[in-house]
Amino acid sequence: MKSKINKKEVEDLKVIYERKRQEIESQIKTFKNIWVNGSDEELFSELAFCILTPQSKAKVCWQTIEELTKTRILFNGSKEEIRKALRIIRFYNNKTMYLTNARDKFLSNGNFSIRKVLSKFDEPRECRDWLVSEVKGIGYKEASHFLRNIGLGEKLAILDRHILKNMRDLYIIEEIPKTLNRKRYLLLESRFSKFSDEIGIPLSHLDLLLWYRETGEIFK
Repeated sequence: MKSKINKKEVEDLKVIYERKRQEIESQIKTFKNIWVNGSDEELFSELAFCILTPQSKAKVCWQTIEELTKTRILFNGSKEEIRKALRIIRFYNNKTMYLTNARDKFLSNGNFSIRKVLSKFDEPRECRDWLVSEVKGIGYKEASHFLRNIGLGEKLAILDRHILKNMRDLYIIEEIPKTLNRKRYLLLESRFSKFSDEIGIPLSHLDLLLWYRETGEIFK
C-alpha cells in the first residue's frame, strides 16, 4: 500500500457513508437473512446470479435470474431453455454451461444440497477456495460475491473493476492489475481490509458504498 491514502477521497467517502449507512446496513441484513431463513433454491439463485455477472451488467443479470426463478427454468429447465433466456447476457453459451454444471453439482433427486455442502466449512475463506476449485465459472471475485450475498462473506472482498478502480483512486494500489490469480487476489484483499480498518468502515459496507459511488445505487 502507498504510504499515504488519498485523504480527500476518504473524507468524501465518509460523508457519503453517513448519508447511506442505514440503507447499507439494511441491505447487509437482507443478505444475512438469506442464509438464516432462505431456501436452498434461494441460495442457488444467488450462485447463478454471480455466475452470470462477469463482464455483464449486474441488474440485467439479476432480472434474468428473477425470470428464470419465476418460471422454474433455473431449477428444472433444459439447457436450451436456459440458453435462450441468457441470450441478453454476454458469453451466454459459456454461462449456460457453467449454470447447468453448477445445478448438477448441487441437485440430487430433485432437491438442492447447497446449504448442506457449504455448512461443512468452518471458515468463509475455506468455503471460497472450495467454490473456486469445484464450481466452473466461479473465480475468487464471484465466490466472494456469492458468499457476501448469502450473509457468509462479510470479511471477503469482491474485487471487481469498480472496486479496483476505487482502490487505485484512493491510493490503496498504484495500478489496476490486468489479471488476478489467487496470490494477487489475497494480497489486494488484505490491503483493502486494512484500509477498511483504518477508515472505520466495515469491509462489506465499503464494498456497497463504493458500488453506490460508482453507480448511484445500493445493489447486490
